[in-house]
Amino acid sequence: MTAAHATPMTAHAPWLQHYPQGIDWAAPLTPSTVHAMLDATVAKLGSRRATNFLGKTLTYSEIGRLVDQAAAGLQKLGVKKGSKVGLFLPNSPTFIVFYYATLKAGGTVVNYNPLYTVEELAHQIKDSDTELMVTLDLKVLFEKVESLISTGVLKRAIVASFPALLPSAKSVLFKLFRGRELANVSGSKVKDKVLFEGDVLSGGGTFTPVAIDPMTDLAVLQYTGGTTGTPKGAMLTHANLSCNVQQSMHWTRPYTTPGTERVLAILPFFHVFAMTGIMNLGIAEGSELIILPRFVLDDAMKLIDKSKPTIMPGVPTIFGAIMNHKDAKKLDLRSLKICLSGGAPLPAEIKKGFESITGATLVEAYGLSETSPGATINPLDGRAKTGSIGQPIPGTTISIREVGAPEKEMPLGQSGEICIKGPQVMKGYYKKPQDTADVFIGDFFRTGDVGYMDAEGFIFIVDRIKDMIICSGFKVFPRHLEEKIYEHPAVEEVTVIGIKDKYRGEAPKAFIKLKAGMTATKDDIMKHLEPKLSKIELPAEIEFRAELPKTMIGKLSKKELKAEEAAKA
Repeated sequence: MTAAHATPMTAHAPWLQHYPQGIDWAAPLTPSTVHAMLDATVAKLGSRRATNFLGKTLTYSEIGRLVDQAAAGLQKLGVKKGSKVGLFLPNSPTFIVFYYATLKAGGTVVNYNPLYTVEELAHQIKDSDTELMVTLDLKVLFEKVESLISTGVLKRAIVASFPALLPSAKSVLFKLFRGRELANVSGSKVKDKVLFEGDVLSGGGTFTPVAIDPMTDLAVLQYTGGTTGTPKGAMLTHANLSCNVQQSMHWTRPYTTPGTERVLAILPFFHVFAMTGIMNLGIAEGSELIILPRFVLDDAMKLIDKSKPTIMPGVPTIFGAIMNHKDAKKLDLRSLKICLSGGAPLPAEIKKGFESITGATLVEAYGLSETSPGATINPLDGRAKTGSIGQPIPGTTISIREVGAPEKEMPLGQSGEICIKGPQVMKGYYKKPQDTADVFIGDFFRTGDVGYMDAEGFIFIVDRIKDMIICSGFKVFPRHLEEKIYEHPAVEEVTVIGIKDKYRGEAPKAFIKLKAGMTATKDDIMKHLEPKLSKIELPAEIEFRAELPKTMIGKLSKKELKAEEAAKA
């Protein structure tokens, strides 16, 4: 099955007449297993460097061999079609190996946020039916897994060695000077339910290929959440993920060369953006993945200067931090040629400043856990529109529907709920049929985002429906306020939420982080905003903070701020 002859199921598809030159919206998309993409790259580019993790490198042949060994070991442990295997890991070759090994063994990957509390992990383990967890021997990770096993929430775990991932000298130094960060796995009270990675890799023999239907069989349970709501498991099939990689390849093909690119992996693989946009896409393209276990600004700056990546997906806060770094003009950042921004609106000031310093093309893209995630992206040919999330990627239809009446399609230029149809749209939420029914209107996924489409098929997000503030009966969108506050030269980051107000019911409150070495008062911000906003939109309160809460990928998070304000009420 392919999308070669797909036609947009919508009254308005203006992007078809304004698509980037050389890119075919109806290009063929061939569903495959996700691990088939790795196998193809191993066969073509086996000697090519696949990973660079803190200085230790592995080729595609070496990664392929480790994946096959791990798949055999997992099958020996009972992993079969439908088994749920959790990955509780930072970015590392271990994540890549056990991700693809789980899929080869027939299992389904369940991604876990390493920063989750034991309570949050327990909820996801129970909800997803995770049977086995893979983690590292770092105390910060293993102690949580140990607790989950001891309480009976988790059945067993595989533990890999973090020092073994490092170059020899770094491994010795880590054990010598930072050994206290390592867990005593052998002495654990749950040691009988823990297996070491070495034993899994060495004792499995040969894995048995599993018959998988890409269209129906689940590859990943990707949990939503991070900024709002209770996480739900989006069921992503092999076809969803493999097609989304192909959609991305079609979009970037005129600007990239397979087997030559170097991708900076600073976003966490457990997040859908990095899982598809860095790991799966990078591997399908035969790219070298330059991996950081977590984002540390100074380390990332030095790594760009030294390793010369050509592609870097990120979020606006990361691009802003790099742009404002004290050494941004001293270090060589000009190896970067394509940077994709997602997860949050990309302020025009950050796009302009980052492109000026690096010479790269930085464009905003859009997607969700439920769409694998890619759905729209701005053209890389210079036609990107400020404030837009771009045009639908190949094989994807965007329809703007009336808020509260999704059966009605809105005219071009008028705001409504953004709805998505395409081969990357999830099968549904795991074990939640009603929630699944609630987010679909026919074959279209309802995103919960309000936006509009212009005459060239570019989509502009107005805001999240859930974040909308009702002030005296008028709708106020935080994103609009944030964009105006960002225009003040002293502002580095801003988040706007709704708070209770005696007179208006709700009113906006702005939380602001200022740029290093710069000052501004509440009066300064209000004087800046008064000519730009109506009185109803002006913030009732402004609070300056040294740091604003963020998700694991660096996206500004409203959830914590809303909880703080609710506790005051």
